[in-house]
Amino acid sequence: MAKILVTDDSAFLRKRTCSILIPTGHEIIQAKDGLECVEQLLEEKPDALFLDLVMPNMNGFEVLEYMQAHDVNVPTVVLTADIQEGVSERCMSLGAVAYLNKPPKSDEVLAALDFILDDDV
Repeated sequence: MAKILVTDDSAFLRKRTCSILIPTGHEIIQAKDGLECVEQLLEEKPDALFLDLVMPNMNGFEVLEYMQAHDVNVPTVVLTADIQEGVSERCMSLGAVAYLNKPPKSDEVLAALDFILDDDV
């Protein structure tokens, strides 16, 4: 069983993503912003991270930069409503393994999770 961290400042979207992941049987933990996400990454050592980009205190880019700078290797799927050109490329250059648009679709979330867990990215 994997431990999956879901980080989003929107309680509604966090709950929606968790509702997709819970039936997989994995342990789901949550963070409401980037600072809490970093704390959870260090304390809980999750196997996968679903990460929002636009959050208070510490945004998703800053989380990815922190992870890269501190060698925190957790396969990360970015979930965002930001469709600006270059955003997905920046996320991937910072180590994300997938980039999904919000609101998340069940099949895309599950496919990303399968990719992470099956391939040991």
